[in-house]
Amino acid sequence: MKKPTLFILAAGMGSRYGGLKQMDGLGPNGEAILDYSVFDALRAGFGKIVFVIRKDFEEDFRRVVLSKYAGKVDCELCFQSVDKVPAGCTYNPERSKPWGTNHAVLMGKDLIKEPFAVINADDFYGKESYQVLADFLRSVEGKQGQYCMVGYRVCNTLSENGAVSRGVCATDAEGHLTDVVERTKIENKNGTIVFTEGDVDTPLDPHTPVSMNMWGFTPEYFQYSEAAFRAFLAEHGQELKSEFYIPTLVNQLIGEGKVTCKVLDTPSKWFGVTYAEDRPQVVEKIRQLIAAGEYPEKLF
Repeated sequence: MKKPTLFILAAGMGSRYGGLKQMDGLGPNGEAILDYSVFDALRAGFGKIVFVIRKDFEEDFRRVVLSKYAGKVDCELCFQSVDKVPAGCTYNPERSKPWGTNHAVLMGKDLIKEPFAVINADDFYGKESYQVLADFLRSVEGKQGQYCMVGYRVCNTLSENGAVSRGVCATDAEGHLTDVVERTKIENKNGTIVFTEGDVDTPLDPHTPVSMNMWGFTPEYFQYSEAAFRAFLAEHGQELKSEFYIPTLVNQLIGEGKVTCKVLDTPSKWFGVTYAEDRPQVVEKIRQLIAAGEYPEKLF
């Protein structure tokens, strides 16, 4: 049985962190969130890590990031740029920004031939999430059209420093995704989790599943992605800011009856640096996880 692959979306890393030299060290030995993701994936049974980055920081990425994984796991790189479009497709020559998260996924089509997971480079997902994801991906080897998404309980994804945006998920009786609705203002108000639209607060059950961009696919997803990207460029290729997103395509494929997407429950607490004020709390959460024996003091 082939081990699943972890595909990490890191093409925005240089711009978000102001360069790799400032990649935020949150662990006691300067570990970034990315390092905890790789560590969790390895102990869950993933066999390869593929990163999508920008070509202009390849040298720094190999030196700062990949070097620490040498001899521990196979790693490969692919590159996202605005000009990487299917043959025959055109776009506005004034556009400088790549085409979004599902365009980034498409960059891995020549490197990944087995079931694979997709995550963001700068989100801390927690070890249980990698385990349920790896278990699912092992179960669909050799199959097609059976995808998954790790659905975080909304109570485990909030910031103490302001409202957050989350994709609130609806599921059918079998636990398959039927819809994702983006709610842009979710927060805890006086002990109740609500989302706000206009002046109206609507309560959310604390266990409501939300998407944190942690997906599982089988390899034919690349073929669906390329066909959909061609259609996207035909309609939006002259626009400067339109983006080709993962949830948009997954929703489309579900609606067309081509795939199912199982929503996997996880007890993990997601965290990340949504606000600058979140950073000390993230450092403290990692310290607590190490103290509880969840992670070693030094990862690699």
